[in-house]
Amino acid sequence: MTQACYVERLTLSHMRSYVSFDQEFDARPVAIYGANGSGKTNILEALSLLSPGRGLRRASSADIARRPTSIGWKVQARLWDGQRPREINLRTEPGQSRSIQIDSKAASSSALAQLAGFIWLTPAMDRLWIEGADGRRRFLDRITLSLYPEHAEQSLTYEKAMRERNRLLKEGMHDAHWYRALERQMAQAGAQIQAHRRAALDQISTAQSQVTGHFPQGDFDLFQGDTPYEETQDGLIEGLAQSRAMDLRAGRTLIGPHRADVTAIYRAKEMPAAECSTGEQKALLLSMVLANARALQRRDGRAPIMLFDEVAAHLDAGRRAALYDEVSATGAQAWLTGTGPELFEALGPRAQYLEMREENNISQIAAYRA
Repeated sequence: MTQACYVERLTLSHMRSYVSFDQEFDARPVAIYGANGSGKTNILEALSLLSPGRGLRRASSADIARRPTSIGWKVQARLWDGQRPREINLRTEPGQSRSIQIDSKAASSSALAQLAGFIWLTPAMDRLWIEGADGRRRFLDRITLSLYPEHAEQSLTYEKAMRERNRLLKEGMHDAHWYRALERQMAQAGAQIQAHRRAALDQISTAQSQVTGHFPQGDFDLFQGDTPYEETQDGLIEGLAQSRAMDLRAGRTLIGPHRADVTAIYRAKEMPAAECSTGEQKALLLSMVLANARALQRRDGRAPIMLFDEVAAHLDAGRRAALYDEVSATGAQAWLTGTGPELFEALGPRAQYLEMREENNISQIAAYRA
């Protein structure tokens, strides 16, 4: 049986635009609306900090603090983890690293992942299908990491070995002896990276096949790059050895998982994502995130908390309604932002509403308008 996991209360102090913020919520989706600059995205960023890492903006602690101020910022949350309420307290004093407490006890960043999963989509990702492969890899790796936590360690191992190999290439080192050990490390980690990426895409595909709603779906695959190699440890070792001469001329490693790309096909039209309309491209991204949520729900028995900033951008009324049906079907607490309440009409009483006003970031729980 799926367990509900949701934020019951969120309290902020001197975080971004907020001097203070304090609101209570239930397990339903939260629709946050208000003018640009009213602090909507800052709420989502605060929630994303309840997971390991630097949050949806990847900001430093200094950037998160309200300015001008010499006071550290705080994010406090009461989170229902599916079994009981947990108190999370994040704080940073000027010039110090972030401290984490769970139920009044010091905790590590990785401990946050045991309480609840968080996945998100931001407006910066809307152009993902038409820009460089780097962004698509990061997007896929975040999905992969949510399903396979060991993906982080393998990625670090690969990156470290590749940096050393690139140093040798830039120095013009030709002796194969210096490369072999590094290439073995890269191949061992790289084969696992690719295997987990493909497994994650398989789980995305399986999760999409179980959806009965009308929100658009896509077909996603992993592309190795212009220089193919077998996605095995031995295949990558051989590929790196054969690529050394070319890599020496370039001064960097030109093959491997760091060059992979993600391809997407809009299933209803059998059209590559890059050729689709802006709304169709946004729908493909949302489809992947929703499938990610369903895959985590099936694995963990609880849905992750979803953060969708400016979710209605580029979506027509029909796609918005289909999206809200899918969000509601997951049973997850999804936090959705937009400029006005009319963007969330199709959610109706299935959601709770938070109205933001630009003056001093005043917020209030707003009643559903029938």
